[in-house]
Amino acid sequence: MLEVLTAFTKSLRDLTRGAVLWQAIWPPLVALVFWVTVGITVWAHGVALMADIVPQLPWSGWEWVAHWAGVFLLLAGFAALTYFTAVLLVAVFALPHLINLVAAHHYPDLGRHGENVFWGSLVNTLMVGAIFVVGSLVTLPLLLIPGAMLVLPLFWGAWLNQRTFCFDALAEHATPTEMRRLTQDNRMPFTVAGLATAGVAHLPLINLLAPAFAALVFVHLGLAALRRQRQDRGIEL
Repeated sequence: MLEVLTAFTKSLRDLTRGAVLWQAIWPPLVALVFWVTVGITVWAHGVALMADIVPQLPWSGWEWVAHWAGVFLLLAGFAALTYFTAVLLVAVFALPHLINLVAAHHYPDLGRHGENVFWGSLVNTLMVGAIFVVGSLVTLPLLLIPGAMLVLPLFWGAWLNQRTFCFDALAEHATPTEMRRLTQDNRMPFTVAGLATAGVAHLPLINLLAPAFAALVFVHLGLAALRRQRQDRGIEL
């Protein structure tokens, strides 16, 4: 859709600005260092746990299949936790700075009528994140089914991006009434943006910037939609 493509283009341009790029880099780096440290600490216990979860093959000499299946699931679990932690850091700490930079450059005409931004963002991200983490971990064994690796991570990533950044992108500018109308009237563009940004998270190297890039896409998508809505209806309190 044209709105999503425009948001992608503007987000890529924003990432070339030093201040924006810094806010995009530090959250995933912190998340990666944290979970790599945790992973190294609990790796042996994690492998033992996966050995109890993954069914053993009945044929002698094929035990290595179950072992590496367990290692794969353990790595997938840590990948999900790392992504959520990066999203949490972006949503709560980096996104306010990104919104200031993007709004001042692209949407200086939009007034800010949101409230309880920090706590609202934190509560929303934690609630959505809890569902994401539990859902991802519960469905981990399904990744061993052929083809599931192409579907499940994309589904959970798209859901997390949409539920987190759709709220955060609008919280500072939109009133509760405006936010409800925007999410209802723009359900399809937000869904497409969630899927597309989740796909970016699976591209090597580029995935380091995926959480912040997703945030930028939803900021552009949301604020542009809010501008159009206010041009038609004015500010709805």
